[in-house]
Amino acid sequence: MADEPLVLGIETSCDETGVGIVRGTTLLADAVASSVDEHARFGGVVPEVASRAHLEAMVPTIERALKDAGVSAKDLDGIAVTAGPGLAGALLVGVSAAKAYAYALGKPLYGVNHLASHICVDQLEHGALPEPTMALLVSGGHSSLLLSTDITTDVRPLGATIDDAAGEAFDKIARVLNLGFPGGPVIDRYAKEGDPDAIAFPRGLTGPRDPAYDFSFSGLKTAVARWIEAKRAAGEEVPVRDVSASFQEAVVDVLTRKAVRACKDEGVDHLMIGGGVAANSRLRALAQERCEAAGIRLRVPRPKLCTDNGAMVAALGAEMVARNRPASSWDLSADSSLPVTDPHVPGHDHVHEVSKENLYS
Repeated sequence: MADEPLVLGIETSCDETGVGIVRGTTLLADAVASSVDEHARFGGVVPEVASRAHLEAMVPTIERALKDAGVSAKDLDGIAVTAGPGLAGALLVGVSAAKAYAYALGKPLYGVNHLASHICVDQLEHGALPEPTMALLVSGGHSSLLLSTDITTDVRPLGATIDDAAGEAFDKIARVLNLGFPGGPVIDRYAKEGDPDAIAFPRGLTGPRDPAYDFSFSGLKTAVARWIEAKRAAGEEVPVRDVSASFQEAVVDVLTRKAVRACKDEGVDHLMIGGGVAANSRLRALAQERCEAAGIRLRVPRPKLCTDNGAMVAALGAEMVARNRPASSWDLSADSSLPVTDPHVPGHDHVHEVSKENLYS
């Protein structure tokens, strides 16, 4: 094995078939096959459709990643795969593929956590993560504040989503505004031409007796939907740009306010933001503004690395190899509710005794 491990990562937790290859903290390939267009007509991700799309895309996407990286499968030092959380059927496709490749190649298998991977991917952009690292993860299914002292073994949740996550709220409001799916990018685009102060939408869980680090965007979603319905019922035109800007501002205000507070309370001078919603331009701008004011260094990967991708899984897998973490067992399975406190799913010392030679051709 070279000083810097060469690892392939597979991500299939939702509707993106992602395959990444990294050498240490250097990204060599990031191949993605998206099935988002197949879900758009349903207004959201359909698990069965996503699973079938992963099956069709898996082998071609792996082959494309290997070609882009200019490496051979036999040169890999390990295979990493998202074991959870996510859609059970979609996860199973990725886990099954990873097991097959790892067994055929005689390479160690690492089942890793989707959320921990979103944190680790920043190493590909800004170098090794500081320890400890405060991470704000915002996506379709998660809005979380996490504190990590070791991304391979110690990730502690400080706050989480109580009901609707930020990404879910974006999708639902986009649907009410008839803007299509996914909602995040289109609302961000319309918001740039709107007034964020036009409508005073509520900020959920920001009262003095509310949980300091938990998130709830259900009330905001309902308030925005009712405001829109009232306008339509009165026969008035809905100002889509102002609604988008005001709604977006309410979301990012809460996210950044709580993240900066957590950094101050825990004495952490770094904040990392990841997940699909981290690609939102207003979130990035407000986070930078508030972090600078608080003396906190902000780390946000480029937008392509914020959304679900195989590079983040490969990054965490490479860290597992570099730190000599135990590989996963061959009986590794998908866990749709894998807790973030489990950055990876280890196995036993004898786990790879059954794989003695390279069966891959």
